Amino acid sequence: MMQIVITKEQAGLCVRQILKQQLTLSTKMLKYLKYQNNGITVNGEHCTVRYVLREGDVLEIMTEDREASEAIIPIDLPLEILYEDDDIVVPSKSAEMPTHPSHDHYRDTVANALAYRYARQGIPFVFRPINRLDRNTSGLLLVARNKYAAGRLTQAMQAGKIQKTYLAMLEGEMTQTSGIIDTCLHRTAASIIVREVCSPDTPDADNALTEYTVLSVKNGYTLVKAHPITGRTHQLRVHFASLGHPIVGDDLYGTPSPHIPRHALHASELIFPHPVTGAAMTVHASLPTDMQRLIDRIFGRKEPYIEKYGIENQA
Repeated sequence: MMQIVITKEQAGLCVRQILKQQLTLSTKMLKYLKYQNNGITVNGEHCTVRYVLREGDVLEIMTEDREASEAIIPIDLPLEILYEDDDIVVPSKSAEMPTHPSHDHYRDTVANALAYRYARQGIPFVFRPINRLDRNTSGLLLVARNKYAAGRLTQAMQAGKIQKTYLAMLEGEMTQTSGIIDTCLHRTAASIIVREVCSPDTPDADNALTEYTVLSVKNGYTLVKAHPITGRTHQLRVHFASLGHPIVGDDLYGTPSPHIPRHALHASELIFPHPVTGAAMTVHASLPTDMQRLIDRIFGRKEPYIEKYGIENQA
């Protein structure tokens, strides 16, 4: 439940103005609240969005879900939670764990694990991921725990206020220390999964923009930090492959690796505004064991990037 005490400056405004202009609730969210029992109250009494507010009034808006999603089966699965409050949860998922249920993956996803976590607490849960990761990509997910948080975070994503950082090991030694990859991507004609670089005038072309910084180069490999400015399907995997440096272990856009059983890509950092307080949030996820071992195998000694990016060289 969100509570707002009406100030002198807000007095005289109707509930709708507060919700639309100051809380930036969508029309869809307003309709949802309208038909919920006590979805909107003033001083504990149900009211309509036309109610004119007075100084000192206590406006409350229902934000929590009252029913859990029936489409997601609660399953007890290991899932690391790096941050959690009433509005958001930030898990760090392992490789091989899908984000959400799909064909052949109805009981082994992040959504299943979170549904179980909240079912044990007696809290209705609806899965609302703000970002998504490929099954074999490890790292951070941002999940909204209510409709309001989901709406605000979606707006923040669209406005470019959510920053994602990935660490990736690439095939080959890159000569540039940093760069920007600016292309268009689309789905290939032969597959509903595979993406490829295309010309801007291709009918289904989507602009894709990635910034990257090289952290270390050695023994035929390159470790990079990457920021996807846009969020296209397989964006980083396609972009680095298009440069002739596919991600190590990527069997879709490169080749399998004897050193790691999946593509070496990890979502290591999220920076975003909290959907309710507006506070700047930063969450980090340490490298999983398989990528840590890969880095140790290739580089073999401490280098300047280690402490800065949370990589713990074991050599």
